[in-house]
Amino acid sequence: MLATLVFVDVIPEYTEQFKQITKYNHENSRKEPGNVRFDVLCDNNDPNKFILFEVYEDADAAAAHKQTEHYNKWRETVAPMMASPRRAIPTTPYCFD
Repeated sequence: MLATLVFVDVIPEYTEQFKQITKYNHENSRKEPGNVRFDVLCDNNDPNKFILFEVYEDADAAAAHKQTEHYNKWRETVAPMMASPRRAIPTTPYCFD
C-alpha cells in the first residue's frame, strides 16, 4: 500500500475555486480501481492550507491516478492558485484501518 500526503498552500482569493475543483478530483479519484481512500483536509489555523491524503493499493495504482482526466484537469486548474509549489510526501501505512 502507498499513501501520499500532498501539502497545498492556496492564494486566498482562489480558496473557494480550489475547493470546488478539488472536490471534483476527490469524487472521481475515489472511483479509481486501486484507490483505498482520498481525503481532503483543511488546516484549522489557516483556511488556505490543505492536505490531500491519498492511499492506493500499490505504486502502479498511484501512477495510474496521475494519468486520469480528472487528476490532469485538477493539476492544470490549480497551478495558478498556488501560493507556493505543492509538496508531496510518499509514505507506507504502518497502522491503518
